[in-house]
Amino acid sequence: MAKWQVKQDGGIVTAEWVNPPMNYMTAEGMRELAGHIEAWRDTSVRVVVLTGGVKDRFITHYSVEELVTSARDRALMMNVGRSWLHQHNATLTNLRDLPKPVIAAMSGSTMGGGFETSLSCDIRIAQRGDFRYGLPEVTLGILPGGCGTQRLSRLLGAGKAIDFILRGRICKPEEALALGLVHELADDARARALEIAKELCTLSPVAIAETKRAVYEGSEVHLQGGLEIEGDAFIHTMLTDEAVAIMQEYVDTPLEQRIAWLERKRGLWHPR
Repeated sequence: MAKWQVKQDGGIVTAEWVNPPMNYMTAEGMRELAGHIEAWRDTSVRVVVLTGGVKDRFITHYSVEELVTSARDRALMMNVGRSWLHQHNATLTNLRDLPKPVIAAMSGSTMGGGFETSLSCDIRIAQRGDFRYGLPEVTLGILPGGCGTQRLSRLLGAGKAIDFILRGRICKPEEALALGLVHELADDARARALEIAKELCTLSPVAIAETKRAVYEGSEVHLQGGLEIEGDAFIHTMLTDEAVAIMQEYVDTPLEQRIAWLERKRGLWHPR
């Protein structure tokens, strides 16, 4: 039975990970996710929201039961371990590189492989409560092998990431926000993620896709290379009829009303 429960409402896809009681990630779950990511490339999908389908849990972490079984089979690990990791990381890279926003509604504890999944999303919304976020793998005698060392060091810098990972740190939502691990706190992470998703649905899909490309590809090369990527992405947006129409609407707006116009376009403006 599928453990990713996926539904689409307009342009917003919501995918719930449901693996009670602890909502651990599994190899089968990653294979399911890989298939869904390909389906989400469809132009009818504007935003993807990942969340947990078990109360107070997002993706708690990867199943240690599966890991220890694999670790006991040394021959298997030597023969297929690298290809398994390659597929796992390829899935999370494909998630990050979707040409549309992906929001992690972290509706509970999110550690290890679950936290690595959230690091592969564009926006992370943490839920207030007695939850834990982080990478405790070193505590178990291993390390974050599903992109954690690489994505966290790119997010926080190598110095902060090495401290966080070497000490197997896990933290509460408020500390996760202070450290920059998540973007927002919310009483209901899923509800807040859907609010942001609706806002993003009002924006140009080409501008969003090209922004993601410029940020992610550009961050992995030297500055001049990044500027070349940014310039190419900018030209792509300028060549769309949608951009011309939107910019014309803006310049046709009286000067004193332009800030309100920008807020209204993002769904933030409320008439008084």
